[in-house]
Amino acid sequence: MDIPKYDGSIHPDEWLNDLQKYFRLKRIEFYLDDAISLVDFNINLPTGIDNIEKLRNALKENIFFTVFKNTNKRKLQSLKYIPESRGGDTSKFILNFVKLCYNAEINDIEEQKEFLYKSLPMNHFNFISNESYNKMKNVNSINELIKEFEDIVAEESILIKNESIVALNHVTTGKYLSSIKSLCYTTGSKKQLVFVGGSGPDPNSLWRIKFNKELAVYGDTSITLQHIKTNYSLGIRRYNYYSRYPCYKSPVTEHTEVSCCNNIGIPYWTENWKFDHSKLQNHQGYLKSNDIINLSINKEYNNNVDIFLRSHDVQFTIGNDTFQEVVCHGERLGGNDEWCIKLIKQYITADIFT
Repeated sequence: MDIPKYDGSIHPDEWLNDLQKYFRLKRIEFYLDDAISLVDFNINLPTGIDNIEKLRNALKENIFFTVFKNTNKRKLQSLKYIPESRGGDTSKFILNFVKLCYNAEINDIEEQKEFLYKSLPMNHFNFISNESYNKMKNVNSINELIKEFEDIVAEESILIKNESIVALNHVTTGKYLSSIKSLCYTTGSKKQLVFVGGSGPDPNSLWRIKFNKELAVYGDTSITLQHIKTNYSLGIRRYNYYSRYPCYKSPVTEHTEVSCCNNIGIPYWTENWKFDHSKLQNHQGYLKSNDIINLSINKEYNNNVDIFLRSHDVQFTIGNDTFQEVVCHGERLGGNDEWCIKLIKQYITADIFT
């Protein structure tokens, strides 16, 4: 550890603390004249300094310290939080923020809140709930402020954004909604089959979730699920009362068949799914990783009739392989209709800063 000198690029309090620590570690008796001699010769000190507090005050009244404070305040004004999904580091950001506040001598909690809130990218304002904002607004200390900021960061990290990659875990069986390229039903549509497979996500159980806004809102957003390996979408053929087109039947239970399709060659095909929270009625807010949901889709072309995505223990075979059936049904909802959506990779949008 080199003996610390003062050149106006450090807060005087921090410098004096470091200086005294240096003398203690070296077991050297501390003298005021030693401290004064370590102040850069360009910094003019007044005469009559005969104790540490006078030295501290003299350094704080010097123009070099004014420039130092203003520099740190400007750094605070331009400080921008970069989410970890874009390579940022929240712990380093918070340490830097606290350090800049200290250096700029910004001790008022309301002013600290303003700087921290303005550091967020503009798109973060879209998902900060009123509850989170009010908690941040009502804190009374820097430690509380950091805690609420961390809660907001944690909430953002699990939001399901448009174009994100997800997996759907069937809650009852613990298996994942899957499809396999070039493996098709031998009945019904004879399109790419859908089933629940392994006990962990694998390449066959990854889906790109899409909707017409950045975040999916409960009760207000329909989604599509595009199979990553094939680019085919999850859906059904709807029943059209006025034509010869029925819904296709599932292989065993003869509920509505669910398949993956490129939407070519199947009249009245639909791939627009609604989602509701299975545990909380009339749940509001954004869709997040590990939410347990029910997925429904419109069954009839000219009527508002919804049916629900379900799996169960019923199995069917294709060749020598056995698969667990996935269907849509219009019966009473139960545990077999619950799906836990898991975020595999959050889609990264361009951040626009204030």
